[in-house]
Amino acid sequence: MKQVLLVFFGGGIGSVSRYLLSKWVNNFETSLPYGTMLSNVLGSLLIGLILGYLAKTPHLSQSQSLLLATGFCGGFTTFSTFAYENHIFFKNGDYLHFFAYTISSLLLGFTAVFFGLYLSKLL
Repeated sequence: MKQVLLVFFGGGIGSVSRYLLSKWVNNFETSLPYGTMLSNVLGSLLIGLILGYLAKTPHLSQSQSLLLATGFCGGFTTFSTFAYENHIFFKNGDYLHFFAYTISSLLLGFTAVFFGLYLSKLL
């Protein structure tokens, strides 16, 4: 039950953080949903750092990993919002933004995970 509560609290904090970031950054009238992309990239970087650090040192407990990686990063990043925003671009015939947002989100997300893993080796 403790593990479930850790994921629950971490996910709640991550979800609220993502919502606030999106409200602050997103402007659907003029551009891509940068807030969602930013939360996905930052969450990817953070999970790379957390899991990379966990792999090399015993200083991060399983409970901390559940709270931060599974909970916070799981709540902070969001594939469902990403998919919905792309659906809107596609439905509206905005294929340029559809492809730009999809490709840049995937490339930046993967790069952020790899960079986080690399940074964790330096810590």
